[in-house]
Amino acid sequence: GMSSEVKVPVPWGHVAAKAWGPPQGHPVLCLHGWLDNASTFDKLIPLLPAGHRYVAMDFSGHGLSSHRPAGSLYYFMDYVSEVRRVAAALQWKRFTLMGHSMGGSVAAMFCLLYPEMVDKLILLESIGFLLAPEDVDEWRISKRMMIDNLLSLEANQPPPKARSPEAALQRLLEANTHLTAQSGEVLLQRGATVTPAGLVYNRDMRAQMQNREFLTVEQCVKLLQKIQDRLLIIIGEDGLLVPRNLPPKNTFVKLQEAFASLLKEGRHIIQVPGNHFVHLNEPDMVAGSISNFLTAQDTRARL
Repeated sequence: GMSSEVKVPVPWGHVAAKAWGPPQGHPVLCLHGWLDNASTFDKLIPLLPAGHRYVAMDFSGHGLSSHRPAGSLYYFMDYVSEVRRVAAALQWKRFTLMGHSMGGSVAAMFCLLYPEMVDKLILLESIGFLLAPEDVDEWRISKRMMIDNLLSLEANQPPPKARSPEAALQRLLEANTHLTAQSGEVLLQRGATVTPAGLVYNRDMRAQMQNREFLTVEQCVKLLQKIQDRLLIIIGEDGLLVPRNLPPKNTFVKLQEAFASLLKEGRHIIQVPGNHFVHLNEPDMVAGSISNFLTAQDTRARL
């Protein structure tokens, strides 16, 4: 279960990561969710096959990675490009991708752009794609809001707020109701820095302004067809993607309906007891399925 720190130089600073397993082991790159960090995999990776080399990276503006340059927005495709940078720095030609939530969407997009580099794709509480708003005004308003919010933040940037360890944890748990207190403490290890005044969150405030790469349903279906043979999706029964927990017009419900003929229950999608953070709260619920998928010799995960 011992991990080591990794730093990958990038033009704006560095991308931080942590690594487990033998350097010569089959590589697995792990991508965290929105506003989380690499520690989201701390409890899961020690339960996975020991012969693999696991690297969990912090996206820019998250965890211990550098923030993007002043004036920048955090675009979805920038996260995808960071995966390419990290793979190049590690000299990985072909590897497995495992992503939680937003990290799953980044992983799926990378797999589509660089199919020759990805042998298997594991999505945790993610179905890999983000649907565009059907309403044109909704799309326009969301893009305008991104720019206006950035300018507003730059004009009124408050100094980082220091909190006691208890208050920092409480704030994190209020924002992430699926986290247990223990899981929150794990994320704070990389998600906050100790200062004389207290704990200060590391994440860049600009990273809260999500700027997604939206796709149509038709595009999503065509793209899924290209990667379905090397795909494992794990969804928590009390997570964010179960149709019974969502309104009928929700984009995830629409995607799951469109994907129904492509994704077979038990073959591609596994439901487990747990919520959006099941991999961190109760990693034993997902470790077996992931381990089997990683080690299968007759894998579906072929080009």
